[in-house]
Amino acid sequence: MFLRRAVLAGGAALFAAVILKHNGEDSSEPAVSWPPPFTRCWDPNWDRREPMSLINLNDLKGNSEGDVLKSQLKKYEAKAKRHIYLVRHGQYVKGETDSEKVLTLLGREQANLTGQRLASFGHTYNVMTYSTLQRAKETSEIIGQHLQGMKCAGSDLLIEGHPIRPDPPSHESKSDVKYFAAGPRIESAFRCFIHRADYEQKDESYEIIVCHDNVIRYIVCRALQLPPEAWLRMELNHGSITELVIHPNGHVTLTMLGDAGHMPVPKLSY
Repeated sequence: MFLRRAVLAGGAALFAAVILKHNGEDSSEPAVSWPPPFTRCWDPNWDRREPMSLINLNDLKGNSEGDVLKSQLKKYEAKAKRHIYLVRHGQYVKGETDSEKVLTLLGREQANLTGQRLASFGHTYNVMTYSTLQRAKETSEIIGQHLQGMKCAGSDLLIEGHPIRPDPPSHESKSDVKYFAAGPRIESAFRCFIHRADYEQKDESYEIIVCHDNVIRYIVCRALQLPPEAWLRMELNHGSITELVIHPNGHVTLTMLGDAGHMPVPKLSY
């Protein structure tokens, strides 16, 4: 059975949740909940991609034990790493509307330097996904000039917002409705883009996500299974690069956080 939970944000209906099936029965735990629960112990099935979560035992026709089950579990194991580069957009004009919030000259320089940096890693990137807000889209276009043959796609899930009330609180904390509206969408972005590789993927993949400060910080907390309320305890430069590596067993490694070493000091901005 599929459960759809619609959340309205910015006048748009957002996003569906899936109920997982185990042993032929519907689980009572929804795949999407917000605020997300936090526990001190690592959840190995955080992305619901442990092999047992991908098997419908009804399809085994009574052979739910022994060699048949073992072969199915082996089939659905992830086999490759995913490298995900989260890039913050460049500096932008503080306009009233999104169309006015274009990159500044410095912001375009930052995006260009970030594109050069990503190209210097020598990877073949599978895809670049970008927030549909103007500043992120422009940044992705400049980065794309340095990386040929890569698929690109925009996603409204990645637009900026306030994911959850931060702890400790900020003097700039918003009203509850801001977190209530944007939080489930940003959580949906995390669940959509951050997970272990599909079991059919054989080779390591390298992906770029161009989006925003709040979204990246929240994703980092969720990926490392830290309290999501901690997202405001870190700061990221414009054009900075954060890298998450998701291992086949579901473990997650943060190898870079807000790296801006590719920029001369005069080009740095928050």
